[in-house]
Amino acid sequence: MPRTLILLSALMGLILAAPAPATEPHRDTDHLRVYSIEGDFEWYREALEMAIVNRGIVINNVAHIGAMLSRTGADVGGEALFKDAQALEFCSAGLSRGMMEADPHNIVFCPYVVAVYETEEAPGVIHLGYRRPAMVGDANSRQALQAVEDLLDDIVREALMF
Repeated sequence: MPRTLILLSALMGLILAAPAPATEPHRDTDHLRVYSIEGDFEWYREALEMAIVNRGIVINNVAHIGAMLSRTGADVGGEALFKDAQALEFCSAGLSRGMMEADPHNIVFCPYVVAVYETEEAPGVIHLGYRRPAMVGDANSRQALQAVEDLLDDIVREALMF
């Protein structure tokens, strides 16, 4: 069998064996939206980063929340919550400007944050989620804030497709 067909066959096997992407949120409230999928933390963490960077957006900071909680757990008497947990912070210049031109007080919604985490309670289940911006202000403000939420949801959904 030619090498190309062998590689194509192997790739198809990986695609068919991959878990189906989470199309519906695991948790969806007025304040947050979280999708869950079985898989590898590092895989989905990288997929999340790629989904952001591929839009020409720069990640300003990565908060290593799981590591911080592990490091401080003994000092505050807490138990391990996460196998790993990170939050990626970023802004979209265009959407942020539109959001703040609609209402300067919308600055409180910057930067945007998406989180990826795996709990100790459910190893192998990866969660990707974000804080939903409150739909406040006049119609222009709400429209701009909805565009931010749409971006966050698109980023997370794209990461789940990898």
